[in-house]
Amino acid sequence: MNNLLHFSPSIRQALADGAPVVALESTVITHGLPYPQNVATALAMEAAVRAGGAQPATIAVLHGRLTVGLELDDIERLGQLAGSGVVRKCSRRDLPIAVACGEDGATTVAGTMVVAHMAGIELFATGGIGGVHRGHPFDVSADLRELGQTPVTVVSSGAKSILDLPATREVLETEGVTIVGYGVDELPAFFARSCGLPVDVRLDSPAAVAALIVARRQLGLAGGTLVTVPAPEEACMDPDEAEAAAAQAAREADAAGIHGPLATPWLLRRVVELTDGRSMTANTALLTNNGRIAAEIAVALAG
Repeated sequence: MNNLLHFSPSIRQALADGAPVVALESTVITHGLPYPQNVATALAMEAAVRAGGAQPATIAVLHGRLTVGLELDDIERLGQLAGSGVVRKCSRRDLPIAVACGEDGATTVAGTMVVAHMAGIELFATGGIGGVHRGHPFDVSADLRELGQTPVTVVSSGAKSILDLPATREVLETEGVTIVGYGVDELPAFFARSCGLPVDVRLDSPAAVAALIVARRQLGLAGGTLVTVPAPEEACMDPDEAEAAAAQAAREADAAGIHGPLATPWLLRRVVELTDGRSMTANTALLTNNGRIAAEIAVALAG
C-alpha cells in the first residue's frame, strides 16, 4: 500500500482480509451541507454501507495525510468547519497541495477516486457526479476525466441535475466510460428518476455489476465504470419541477456572475430554496440508497 496513505484500523484489516469496502467522499461534509446536517448525512451513509454488508471508508486529507476511513471525531471536526473556507476542496490537482502544505482537505468525486484506487478500493458511493455546466460548455468537471482514466466503480444517481446532462453524457462517451442503469433503462437525473437519456446497459443485480467489473479488469481497461441508481421513488421530485428549478438557478447564477468552483454549491443551495427543501430530501435519500447498493455490489465482487 502507498506509504502516503493512512488507514483507520478497521479499514486496514478489511482490505488485508479481502473484505468488501466502499469509499465515500468528504466534500458532502465540508462543502455540500450545513452543520449538523452534514455530519448526520455522512454517518447515515456509513450506516447504509454497513447495512449493505461492507465497511465504509470515508476519505479526506487530515493535516496533510491522505486518510482512508475517518473516525467519528474526524467527521465531527470537518463538519464544524463547513463553510469556513479553511478546508481545501480536493480534486486530483489539489491533492499534492494539501499534502505538501499539511492542510485539511475534503475530497471531491475525482479526488476520492484517486485515493480509493491508491488504496485498492473498487467501489465508491456518492450522490451525483459533476459534469458540463449549463451555458458554459468549457466548464467541465474533473470528475468526467477521472472516470475516463481511473479504474474505480462509482455508484451515483447520475450527474447533478443543475448541469447540462446531454453534454455530460456525451463527454462520458468520449472518455470511454460505461454507464450502467441499475434496474433502469434511462439515466437518472439526481433529484428525479430519469432525464430521458439512455444508459449503455441495464443491469438488475449486484452480481451482474460485479461481473461487468471483472470483465473490465480482465480487458485491462484504464477507465472506471459509472453505475447510475435512481433516487427512491418516495423521495423523488417531479422531473419537470426539478428541471424548472435547475434552469432558474442556472439563469440566476449567470446573472450574478457566479461561475467556476463556486457555481455548484451555490446552485444546489438555490435549488433547495426554490423547491422548499424537496431537493434536500431527495438528496439525502439517494445518498444513503447509493451507499447500500454500492455495498451490495462490493459484497458480490468480494465473493
